[in-house]
Formats: sequence, C-alpha cells, structure tokens
Amino acid sequence: MANTATTSLLASLQDLNAPQLRRLLIEHLTKQKLGLYWESNAIERDAALNANVVLPRLLPDDCHTPPGVTHHHNLIIEGDNFDSLRLLRATHAGKVRVIYIDPPYNTGNKDWVYNDHYVGKNDRWRHSQWLEFLYQRLTLARDLLTSDGVILVSINDENRARLELLMDEVFPGRRLGTIVWRTRQGSNADQQCFLSVDHEHVLVYGNAGFAFNGFDKSYEMYSNPDNDPRGDWRPDNLTLGFSFKERPNLYYPLVDPKTGIHYPPNPDRIWVYASEDRLKTGQTLQAKSMEEFVRRGQILFPQEQRVETWHSMEALLAAIDVGDVPKSGKTPILRRDLPDLAQWVGRPVGFGRPQFKRYKADLRNQTQPLSSWIVPSFEEGTYEVEANLTSATNQEGARQVAQIFGDRAFNYAKPASLIKGLLSQATRPGDTVLDFFAGSGTTGQAVLELNAEDGGQRRFILCSSTEATAKEPDKNLCRDVCAERIRRVIAANGYDASFAYLQLDKCEAADVAFEATPEHAQLLISMRETASVPVDRASGDFHVIAKSDDWLTVLCSQATPEVVVLLAALPAAYGVAGLAVFCPRPNGLQALLQARGVQVNAYSINDALLKGQVSGKPRLITPRADALSGTATDAVATPGLDSQGDIA
Repeated sequence: MANTATTSLLASLQDLNAPQLRRLLIEHLTKQKLGLYWESNAIERDAALNANVVLPRLLPDDCHTPPGVTHHHNLIIEGDNFDSLRLLRATHAGKVRVIYIDPPYNTGNKDWVYNDHYVGKNDRWRHSQWLEFLYQRLTLARDLLTSDGVILVSINDENRARLELLMDEVFPGRRLGTIVWRTRQGSNADQQCFLSVDHEHVLVYGNAGFAFNGFDKSYEMYSNPDNDPRGDWRPDNLTLGFSFKERPNLYYPLVDPKTGIHYPPNPDRIWVYASEDRLKTGQTLQAKSMEEFVRRGQILFPQEQRVETWHSMEALLAAIDVGDVPKSGKTPILRRDLPDLAQWVGRPVGFGRPQFKRYKADLRNQTQPLSSWIVPSFEEGTYEVEANLTSATNQEGARQVAQIFGDRAFNYAKPASLIKGLLSQATRPGDTVLDFFAGSGTTGQAVLELNAEDGGQRRFILCSSTEATAKEPDKNLCRDVCAERIRRVIAANGYDASFAYLQLDKCEAADVAFEATPEHAQLLISMRETASVPVDRASGDFHVIAKSDDWLTVLCSQATPEVVVLLAALPAAYGVAGLAVFCPRPNGLQALLQARGVQVNAYSINDALLKGQVSGKPRLITPRADALSGTATDAVATPGLDSQGDIA
C-alpha cells in the first residue's frame, strides 16, 4: 500500500529535477512489487473505524424467543459489520469454527454501499475502496477462528485474483484451495466474446488441523471372486502420469511369469512401480518392486487376449505403421520413436493391459476427499457425485427469498443448498458459524436445515447492516429481511431454535465507565463467558451469568454490605467452590469476600468492557515456519475461566 510521502511525491513530479526523477525511477524499478497494491491512504475510510468501544444492546421485540428459552445461542447483530467484528473479537475470539461470507463483488453496478453511498464504476478509487473495506474486516475475522477453523469466501471470476492476493496477505500460508460453483444454467448476454462466465469461486483458507469431512467411500466395486486370502479387492490402474522421457527407469517390459507374454508400457503413462532389473549398483527401492507384486499375485494379467509375435524388425515396423499394435484406448503404445524397439521382436506381445489388485484392507482412510467442483443440481445425473457437493443456481436463491416474502425482497441471494453443502463438509454438530455479510440470512437458514437433518447443535451469528442511505434513511435490511427470514423459516418448519437481536452502541473508551449500563455489561460478559445471550435483563445489584461444577460467574453492579452478604452465600447455594465476580471495585469486593472465607476472583467491569476491542488499522501477521499452526487470538484469559469462556 502506498504511503502518504509517496503519494505526495507522485503528485509533484513536475517539480522534481533530473537527479530526483532518476532516484525515484530507480526506487520504483528495484522495489519488490510482488503481491497486492491498493491506495489505502488516498481513499475515504469507513467512519466506523474511529469508534473506540462497541457495546451490545438487546432488542427483545425483534428477538425470536419461544416459551421456555432462557438463553439465545444464535445471534443476529444489526450494525456496520466492522463494528460487529470488533464486538465479536471481544467476545468470541478463537471460538468460531467456520466463517462463510459472500461479500460485495465490486462490479460497479451500484449494489454496494460504502461510506454511506453507492460505489459505481466511475469511482476513481473503486478497487482500492473495496480492498481496504475487506482488509479491515478480514483482519478482525481472522482472530475469531478456532485453531482448526476455516473461512470460506464466495467471489466472482472478475475479482477472484484480487481477493485471493488479499486473502494471502491476511492469512499467509493458510490457503487450502478453491471450490468452483456453477451459478446459472443459461448464458451471460453481457459477454461480447462469446464466453459465458457462468461460475463463481469459493476461496478456502484454514488453520492447522482443519479438513473437510469428506464422503463415505463406496465399496461396491470391491469383491473377492478368486477367494484371495487378503480379502476383497478391485482392479486398479497400473500406470503413472509421466512419459518415458521423464521417467526412463519406469519404461520396461512387464512379463507374465506363467505365460511368458510381454506387455509394453504406455510411453505416455509408464508403469507406476520400478523394476529390480533397472536398479544401478548400490541403489535400493523405497517401495515394493514390480517383481515383488508379481510374486505376491497382486498383478492382474489378462486371461483372454490377442497375442502377436513379430519375427523381424521389418514386420514390427509395418505393424506400427498401420496401427496394428497394442493400444491404450485408441492410442498405439508401440511407436517408431521409442527406444529399444528390438526388444519386442521375436517375443510374444500381449494386446491386453495388466492391472493392479487394490485391496480394501490397504485403504488409508474410509472417506473420499471433497471435490473442488460443485455439481449443479440440474446436471446431477451427469457426474460421479460420490465426492461432490450438489447445489442449485442463483436463480433458486432468488426463488427461495420470493417464496418466503412473497416478493423479491433481496437481490443476489445464494441458494441455501450451496451454503448447507459447504457447512456439511466444514462443520461439526456443535460448531459456531459466522456470516458477517449475512444479507438475506441464507447462512442462518442453512444452519437450521443442517441441524434438522443431522440433529446437530450448530450456532449461527449473522451480521448485517441496515443499508440505510441518505436517500433511504428508513431502510433496515437486517431487521426486515435477515431476521424476518429466519423467524419465518423457524415458524414454517417447526425448528426448535431461537435468536437474539442485538444493536450496537458506541462510545469513547474514557466514557465507558459513565455510559455503559448494567445491561451492556451483562450482555457482553455473557457473550464472552457463555457464548450466549440471556433472555432476561440484569436486575437488582447482582446477576448470575454462568455456572460450572466449581465456579459461579457473577455480575455485580455495586458492592453494598447487603450485597456482600448475598454474594458470600452464593457458593453454598449453588454448590460451587468459588466465585468469579465482575464489579466496579474488584479489589475492595475481593477483600471483603475473602474475609468471609469465600474463594473469589474479582474483575473490573470497565476492563471487561474494553477487553479485546481494537481501533485503527489491525495488525498483519507474518508467515511462520509453521504457517498453519493456528490463528493469533486475544481471547480473554480470566482466572477461573477456560479459553472458551466456560467456567473452569
């Protein structure tokens, strides 16, 4: 990214003399330019970046709270997603297993609001604004991931390259791959070169230990027709994707010891195993040799086939010229340009192809890896889909929104099948899923549907802005589309689920002690310690937030003598060993409780509200030797509480 000094220098080129211009040119030509560049200092930044502290406020009327619900584990947060991420960094650092986002694609079609206005194609800094916008949010999202977490980002073909470079910068060394998704069935009329860009990409960046769940392998092709004592087997390919020029040691005749028939290798796909006869003096094989597999009976030689013997080189060349030689498919595997053609003269040559006995017992794992190609549902019968996801197109996403609302309430909604398929591969039944570009709430619906299918307890966190502008000040996408969609999906399907609806309040760090309310404190501390939001609001002088076998977490707004007596009685009442108390004056309260024989750790409410929140530009992490060793987090390390926020 350009710095201010460079920007000013470039703006005054006409004032530079020859030595200055030469120096500038040398610096430009010799400077390393690999990676991504955007004019971060020349663009208008999001005003939200300057807010110091973000505090959650519960809106009970916008929540979905069925009878009997005491805590919400699913969250919908209304506000700028940068502020939402700052709040979550203070409450969910290192707790989110999967992040899926579908950010604005920067098409210039005025469908993306930034700095309270639509960004169009004529914006001078359109690409830089887009990159800076995503950079600020991705650097915060990075710290939310668990040590084995993953982020999946949808993007179109036009902006994939820019976003991939940006992701490489934010998540160095953590790229796992790209998944391709067919977005529509028809053509794209906007393309003038008769090329239909009918697909999008899902970029995958994961921490150490993350792996897709994969698909159960099918064993239908395994059998044991010859009663092999090693068990079921299937025939497999015996060649490797290298030519005889690339691997000359693997280009040799394979001989059936029972029949003496010779089998020439495919010059474009040589044998996969080396021969003992080709070893040089002192050489050893790291794997089993072809001869050993032959002795073990693991090479399947053809039983019925054409066998030909050419008694002269002239006869062999004549057969090569007319194509009357062994073939791999339709490709002849004996050619004039091959070395040692004479080795095939005077020997019986088989036209069949040997195969390898692949035993079921030798399989390294019981699953097939996820394919990087998502099969479109309208082509499902065309592909082998055992290792593929299947998804509908964008048209289905639009239809789903229309079915829920009766009209097209949201443009460009992803189909629920796409996100549900990705989550089925990326999540475990108890994981937390975050979408901070929630839009119409498709990710939340996908989580609900997946939980209904496998009985899981996945949690979703959806962050969406109102998308209100000066022209549409009353617009509220988060409340009227995202939350309302989830509410209707729950009601229509009878899902056992609830969600809390939060708005964000912001204040200066120095004013937190004066402006923060007990409700703010209860919500934020509860989100941090239990990853949930209580239905009831804080009332009275203290409020129990969480309980484990040994500890009770309590919020105390004031420590009067009467409150101290009540707090001292809590361990016995709840059957715990001690208290973790958040209060305005922790040192004094801790001394008073300890004097009564209570085991207690007291913490400042003010410090708890400030903990984990950042302002200004987030730091970059640098690649490490173990680049995939996990994400840097700033999780709250409260004595008496474990790293996940549960009471230890």
